[in-house]
Amino acid sequence: MTHPPTARTAPEKARAQPSVPVTAPGPDRRTPRPRATDRMRAAATTEPGRLRVIGAVLALIVVAFGGVTALEVQDRAGSANDVVEHSQPLSSHAADIFRSLAAADAAVTEGFLAGRQEPAGTRKEYDEAIGNTYKWLQAAASDTSASQESRARITELYEKLPEYVRLVERARDNNRQGFPLGGAYLRYANEKMTEGLLPAAESLYVSETERLGRDRDDARTWPFLSIGLGFVTLGALYWAQRRDYRRTNRVFNRGLLVATAASTVVLLWLAVGHTMARSGLRDADVHGQRSLDVLNSARIDSLKARANENLALVARGSVLTPEGEDKYESGFTTEMEELGRQLAKAEKLAEDSKGKGPVNRALNATEEWRRSHTAARESEKRGDYTDAREKIGRSKTSSYKQVGDELEAARVHERDQFRTAAESGRGALSLLPFGAVLLALLGAGAVIAGVNRRVSEYR
Repeated sequence: MTHPPTARTAPEKARAQPSVPVTAPGPDRRTPRPRATDRMRAAATTEPGRLRVIGAVLALIVVAFGGVTALEVQDRAGSANDVVEHSQPLSSHAADIFRSLAAADAAVTEGFLAGRQEPAGTRKEYDEAIGNTYKWLQAAASDTSASQESRARITELYEKLPEYVRLVERARDNNRQGFPLGGAYLRYANEKMTEGLLPAAESLYVSETERLGRDRDDARTWPFLSIGLGFVTLGALYWAQRRDYRRTNRVFNRGLLVATAASTVVLLWLAVGHTMARSGLRDADVHGQRSLDVLNSARIDSLKARANENLALVARGSVLTPEGEDKYESGFTTEMEELGRQLAKAEKLAEDSKGKGPVNRALNATEEWRRSHTAARESEKRGDYTDAREKIGRSKTSSYKQVGDELEAARVHERDQFRTAAESGRGALSLLPFGAVLLALLGAGAVIAGVNRRVSEYR
């Protein structure tokens, strides 16, 4: 039997249906990001918003100009400082090593001309030359900026110099006892010097002089990026001020005007300062380093010539070249010719009386030395060995000594000129990095202040 549904069935079904909440319509809600984006977009379409964007971009350009200028100038200033504090001193030390080795060889051969008993003065000259060589080697080795090639040459010199000293002592011992073997040891020591030590010292000098040239060229390289960015900065500031004038009919915006002045000062300071630095470093090269190179070569040539002159008298023609000529006499002639050429170059490079005077006197002394040597060779050919030895000995205290003294005086003068010019070039860049950053920050602040002044007028 079926029963009809009761009246309660419908409400129960109604309660079984899920309820859907009904809310009243409200305002459209968006996430914070789109709302912020809309505000920025709306601001950019208004004049105050555009002014803020322009001010931010201008400030960034001004700061970038100052930062790039500081970095590029700091790099040039570092190279200029290397020229003064590292490259040139190392080159000078290498030249001193080269010169001291040649002086030691000349001094030890000088002692053999006196016979068995070496004069105390000659022995002192030799000891001082060897001591100076070790001193300059130590100075060169202590500079941490030396290249690997230079360090290899310094190590080679440290290893070969004691061997040369031992050969010299053996030569002296045999000479004091009157043994002919002393002359053989002396020639062997000279061979070690001319074929081992002097080439290594020359290689060290060439390496450090080339490094000096690279540092000088790096310091003189124009900072094109900074200069280009400077013109971009001035152009952007000009455009902003022209835009401001066309929209507001006001001639000047003080903030932008201050930023333009600060950027102009940085650009002019960069151009003038770098020009002065280039000029100073160029003067250091042309009127200092080039003369020093020639004078160092001339002094070394004179020392080599003296050693060959002494050995020619000691060996008495027993050592010949492949062409059958006296090896040491031929070496003397070659070195004297090279000495004359170097002195002629030095005379052309010298630009004042303090530079020309010593070189001219050295040239005159060289001619006197040639005449003295010719007279000594004539005495030797006649068999008058004692007279030949006396004439060569007299040249040591007159013409040969004068050549050395005058070359040293000229070298000191040119070295002072180099340092004065190089320090002037370095000084032209010393304050520029700090000044560029300071003026750039001032210009950026002025840009922001000037733009904010215009923005405030729209409120």
